[in-house]
Amino acid sequence: MTNYVISWHDSANHGGSKAKQDVEFFLQNEGAKIIDTPSGKINKILFTYLKFPQEIKNIKNSTIIFQFPSGKPFLRRKMLDSIRKSSNKLIILIHDIECLRLNHEDGREKENQEELNQLKNCDGIISHNASMTNWLRQQGITVPIVNLEIFDYDNPQPINLSTPYEGSICFAGNLAKSSFLNQLKLDHKMILFGSNPAESYHHNLFYKGIFSPNELPKRLTQNFGLVWDGPDVTSCTGPYGEYMQYNDPHKVSLYLSSGLPVIIWKKAALADFIEQNKLGIVIDNLNNLDNVLDRLSKNDYQKMKYNVDKISSGLRQGIYIKNAMTKILRIINKGEK
Repeated sequence: MTNYVISWHDSANHGGSKAKQDVEFFLQNEGAKIIDTPSGKINKILFTYLKFPQEIKNIKNSTIIFQFPSGKPFLRRKMLDSIRKSSNKLIILIHDIECLRLNHEDGREKENQEELNQLKNCDGIISHNASMTNWLRQQGITVPIVNLEIFDYDNPQPINLSTPYEGSICFAGNLAKSSFLNQLKLDHKMILFGSNPAESYHHNLFYKGIFSPNELPKRLTQNFGLVWDGPDVTSCTGPYGEYMQYNDPHKVSLYLSSGLPVIIWKKAALADFIEQNKLGIVIDNLNNLDNVLDRLSKNDYQKMKYNVDKISSGLRQGIYIKNAMTKILRIINKGEK
């Protein structure tokens, strides 16, 4: 049985598309074939309604991996319907769930229900982690689900060597939605990368520009990478902050694959992974961060760095997506749950 991955080209070239590109890259290395899609609004519509159904129909008794969500809702609906009408099995690999992330407020019930129905009507799901899987089960989704654990990261830059421990931090992402940065006051130096910076930040926070996902790792020479979201420093709040209780932020993989231990919110879904593998620090309140960094010994930091360097190699080889694919294929081909 051949595996096919749909390569959907997002309109904007941003860090969010990096995770999907890496999945394609690692699965293609395992023998999967790519179903390429065009760029441009009109071309996408024509492809989805005219060419894609025939292309899927010509593929027989294979597995189609759909990276969810891809495309506008009406295009995604058409693509998934075409796959389900074929002789192929459909695996949905989740990147985001909008009804869990942004659309849970009143007035979005129709969109939310359609999204859940799409997740229900497949042969198997690759979820981020146990927290997301538990939420999916609570929504009545009964298809087989396996947990990815963490996203892999195709990192073209060498792993950053150990630097002297001084408690330095970096943060990468969309700085406009990371409004906690406007309140953050630190004694330790923090370097910021990404789009939409504020006009100014408090002392010891320094903006250093925006770089492509392949170029950015070269710049991450600090001791830690911070994973935090929302408007508050005392906890991760708001839609994006609360979403961290369920998702695997791709910036965790960026940091780890670059050789940086991680600082992450204690209630984040990935906090257990960081803690169990001794890959960094979990913290409940950024107001305590200076004290935590001051108490960390150089020897303790070097142990973290050693663990990160070991796991970095696996992330760069795509071991998590490869293992998840092996598990879900074994389950759906045997008809297990």
